Amino acid sequence: MLAIDRKYLTKIEQLEQLSEQERVELKKVTDKFAFRGNSYYLSLIDWNDPDDPIRKIIIPHLQELDKWGRLDPSDEKTYTIMPGLEHKYNSTAVFLVSNVCDGICRFCFRKRVFIDPQSAYLRDLPAALQYVKQHREVTNVLLTGGDPLVLTTSKLENIVRQLGQIEHVRIIRIGTKIPAFNPYRIIDDPALLEMIETYCAERKRIYVMTHFVHPRELTDAAVKAVGLLQRAGAVLANQTPLIRGLNDDPEVMAELLRQLSFIGAVPYYIFQCRPALGNKAYTVPIEEGYDIVEQAKSRVSGLAKRARYAMSHSTGKVEIIGKTKDLVYFRYHRAADDQDSGRLLAFKSNPNAYWLDDYEQAVEDSPVDLPNVSCQQE
Repeated sequence: MLAIDRKYLTKIEQLEQLSEQERVELKKVTDKFAFRGNSYYLSLIDWNDPDDPIRKIIIPHLQELDKWGRLDPSDEKTYTIMPGLEHKYNSTAVFLVSNVCDGICRFCFRKRVFIDPQSAYLRDLPAALQYVKQHREVTNVLLTGGDPLVLTTSKLENIVRQLGQIEHVRIIRIGTKIPAFNPYRIIDDPALLEMIETYCAERKRIYVMTHFVHPRELTDAAVKAVGLLQRAGAVLANQTPLIRGLNDDPEVMAELLRQLSFIGAVPYYIFQCRPALGNKAYTVPIEEGYDIVEQAKSRVSGLAKRARYAMSHSTGKVEIIGKTKDLVYFRYHRAADDQDSGRLLAFKSNPNAYWLDDYEQAVEDSPVDLPNVSCQQE
């Protein structure tokens, strides 16, 4: 059975569903940006439909070779304490514990992890744990990568157990696309669920941050995996990027939000697609994106519309909160500099802006000093 044999494909030449010409052309992309898929997720593709959403998520496209974007669009390097440990927001530390995913989204903002896998993940766990122990303001630790659930359960438990022993760490987040990419990793591993149950307590929680980006990913197996995680004690929240040709239709986005609310994976963020190298074809301009998100939210209940439309900018998580004919309004939902938290920014409208840096004229309040970079630069 495709869903259980867990066959992985890492070369575009292995995709027999593509024509020989397609495989030759797309190898130009995969020579630059890694490809990885598994038999379960690839089985969800309707290969007769060139606009199939699952295909758009995981199958390379020639437009990825367009010279646009940067390898580190959120300037994570600035906040890196040591390889694989980032500390950008006062209360949250980030551990990049894996350099592998069960599949690679074509619009990934951490392509650098797969380009240079040996340098971009955590290799000195004791040093990272010591850093967290010394920084009592850290109440949350996000495990990400790559995907933490690609690790064996025993390796993941070793990290979770030691973080759980730090008194001031009250939340461990696991950022993962495994429930979408390969729900059988969860369904077939009772030890993983036992681990989550063991380290969830009344005042300490494990949050699983899922990455469903289209309703078609919410298969029966995916929904079952979500339910198992919840019954083990995990709190679930979902974040999705807004992607051109995938979920940039208000009804598609509304259906995703609606279905997520039905299964209890709380809509948390809708992210502006980061201007990572190769992402131009996947990116929606900010002001168009705002209209899409608001139209989607108008179609669903309050429980389904809790997601904030935001961008992970170098200076913080910047929420897009409104626009008029001439102005666009932003607010720092979370700022790298605590003094900017909640700060309101207003800019002259720019329908061609993909990132905060693309706005030039500030109104009513001057923005913080932004990096002198544009998402047009490679």
